[in-house]
Amino acid sequence: MKKMRTIKLIAISLVLFLAGSLQAQISFNVNIGSPPPWGPSGYNNVRYYYLPDVEAYYDINASMFIYFNGHSWLHRSNLPGQYRNYDLYNGYKVVMSDYRGNTPYSHFNEHRAKYAKGYRDHYQKTFKDKPEKRDFRDNHSQANQNRTRNDNIDNKNQKRGNDEGEYRGNHNEKKDKK
Repeated sequence: MKKMRTIKLIAISLVLFLAGSLQAQISFNVNIGSPPPWGPSGYNNVRYYYLPDVEAYYDINASMFIYFNGHSWLHRSNLPGQYRNYDLYNGYKVVMSDYRGNTPYSHFNEHRAKYAKGYRDHYQKTFKDKPEKRDFRDNHSQANQNRTRNDNIDNKNQKRGNDEGEYRGNHNEKKDKK
């Protein structure tokens, strides 16, 4: 009887131990974010970038920009409107490998003094190449060419009429049928 009880206790202990390990593994994986495609490659275990040109931070784990709006620090998925055309691929990112915490902006004055707007240290290769920008004018001119071709076909069809000899031009005109 004691042997059976001991075996049950060992089995229950083993199950609880494994469940605890599994839970720790799950929460560990959830907390790690992946760097953005425009982030500098070659850096592991980093949570923040400082972007000197826009005086903002990027939180890799949360995939959020952190910037000061004049009153408070905001966490947003996009940069503020005045930086909507800022090129994140070519802008310099200061990798904050020495900071461990949740408020990198507590050192903002130091970062701004050390890494002023326009700061560049060395070339940074990004995780992914910058996507090629499609030229709107090329797409627009192609659309115009297609539209002109379709208009020409419609004009020819209107002049020919249909199988019954109807004129298909102006729909307000009376149709002569014999």
